[in-house]
Amino acid sequence: MRQDITDEQLRALLPRLRRFALWLTRHGASADDLVQSAVERALTWRGTRQADGDLRAWLFTILYRQFIDGQRRQRRYARILALFVHAEEQTTATEEVAEARSMLEAFARLAPEQRALLLLVGVEGLSYREAADALGVPIGTVMSRLSRARHALRALGEGQINLPPVRLLK
Repeated sequence: MRQDITDEQLRALLPRLRRFALWLTRHGASADDLVQSAVERALTWRGTRQADGDLRAWLFTILYRQFIDGQRRQRRYARILALFVHAEEQTTATEEVAEARSMLEAFARLAPEQRALLLLVGVEGLSYREAADALGVPIGTVMSRLSRARHALRALGEGQINLPPVRLLK
């Protein structure tokens, strides 16, 4: 049995539906969209309304269910978006971890004298003079070893595995 909804009935209920939608959404444009969606659904499904049922209650029910469905849809999209954002952050973090591990491995492959100088000057912040005094070598030696260590570390970090041969002194 098809239930017709008259234009006058809808016009009388639109301000109430909009007020209810405005309280639900807290945004005028969203409330208008929600009312439009609810009225569209009501007109599409008007044959399912019970003949003795209250039109106002039926329209409020449709509007509220449309609102709840929209909220669920927003949460679902937010979760999906969060998965992509989280995956992107994870990828970035994974790349950074891999790069850091690569540099640490390259650092470990340097000669001990070069590692010591890089640690003293680069990490601990000692001056060349202080590093020379700490290692008991001339300042010129510190500067040349540090230059070679930086060059070797840069080459190893870029994938070039040409370590300069270490000379053994007898």
